Amino acid sequence: MTANAGFPQAHTGGYEPDVYDQLVQDTQNIIARYPQARSALLPMLHLVQSIDGFVSRRGIQFCAEQLGMTAAEVSAVATFYTQYKRKPNGDYTVGVCTNTLCAMMGGDAIYEELSEHLGIGHDETTEDGKVTLERVECNAACDFAPVVMVNWEFFDNQTPDTARTLVDELRLGNDVTPTRGPSKVCDFKHVSRVLAGFPDGLADEGPSAGEASVQGTQWAKNHQAPHSQHPDTAAETQGTPRDGEPHTGDEGSSAERPTGAGTPTTDDGKDLT
Repeated sequence: MTANAGFPQAHTGGYEPDVYDQLVQDTQNIIARYPQARSALLPMLHLVQSIDGFVSRRGIQFCAEQLGMTAAEVSAVATFYTQYKRKPNGDYTVGVCTNTLCAMMGGDAIYEELSEHLGIGHDETTEDGKVTLERVECNAACDFAPVVMVNWEFFDNQTPDTARTLVDELRLGNDVTPTRGPSKVCDFKHVSRVLAGFPDGLADEGPSAGEASVQGTQWAKNHQAPHSQHPDTAAETQGTPRDGEPHTGDEGSSAERPTGAGTPTTDDGKDLT
């Protein structure tokens, strides 16, 4: 038996050979989407997370080598965006919105309940590696406040009790069904591969909007002013002078209004000659 038996070879960057080969194949697929190779960095970081569960040192080095960048350049990007994790992430990222509306509707109470129940704070992970808790500034679902997201799937109109039940089900390994979207929540590594640009076929599964999302549009249709102008008609007439009004540049227009001596000036009286 050689000294290197059972360990990844150096040329695979610390990955098992079969894993490395798949990474290279997927990377070539990603790079082919862009006119410049370095533009592929963002999805490649998600690809690394789909293998390592976070942006690891070996993942950073892999990206740098594949894209002709330095490890420092890759790290600069990986530390800028919050979706890239620099330490092992849980199977499920539970993000509680505590922005203004969600906070007023109970978001802060939900976060405090989960933090105490799980024994962790912001960006921390439970000892079993199942849940990473985050305090999120906005989940982009104000019409369903307060909102909790699990691996970026929506759980609307939550309460401290329903949120606590949700994380308990996740830790037990049970499937949970989002309010909107697919029928179940996939784990962090699975979702990271999707974010790298490898669809799983679930994007169009389930409803994407609920009743609250369309209430404003419906109200506007039901209360449309009788003399309101259709956008197309407004665009056609916008900027068109009414009968009797001078066109810009004509004598007597605001652009060229003669003074008493006949010298064209602007509205503030500056000489244009």
